[in-house]
Amino acid sequence: MRRALMMSKPKFIVFDLDCTMWPWHLDMSDPPFRKARDGKIVDRLGHKVKGFPDVPQILKTLKSDGYIIGAASRTTELEAGHQLLDLLGWDEYISFREIYPGQKMTHFKALQKSTGIAFKDMLFFDDEYRNIRDVSKLGVTCFYCQDGMSNEVLKKGFALFSKNNS
Repeated sequence: MRRALMMSKPKFIVFDLDCTMWPWHLDMSDPPFRKARDGKIVDRLGHKVKGFPDVPQILKTLKSDGYIIGAASRTTELEAGHQLLDLLGWDEYISFREIYPGQKMTHFKALQKSTGIAFKDMLFFDDEYRNIRDVSKLGVTCFYCQDGMSNEVLKKGFALFSKNNS
């Protein structure tokens, strides 16, 4: 009897925010953010802000496929991080948020406690290698995405998770 090859899949997918979901650092932006009359999101100075192009569809697809999604950000702009997720409409996809300064290991310990999901069942995307290095010590599969999130990065992250959990 032949056994079908099955890809291992994460139970919880966590994204860094700055330079992973959007192409800048919140603590270098000009919050507060708001929706302009044309529906675009702008900062305090009226500059338009948006996430990486593939992110909205990635979040929608992951959520519809039943994945639990979280955000972990080391920013000092706590309110701005929450505000931007809400304005972008991403709050409907992201069930767990840890947005505050400090080490990412602290964020992940809090996420594990909140979700009850084992570290080995988590997949994390971040643009900072130090976070990848630190969080991977917990047993989380971490994917370094120095150029931000895209469909291609997501596929590679899932492949790495499957390889790490086969």
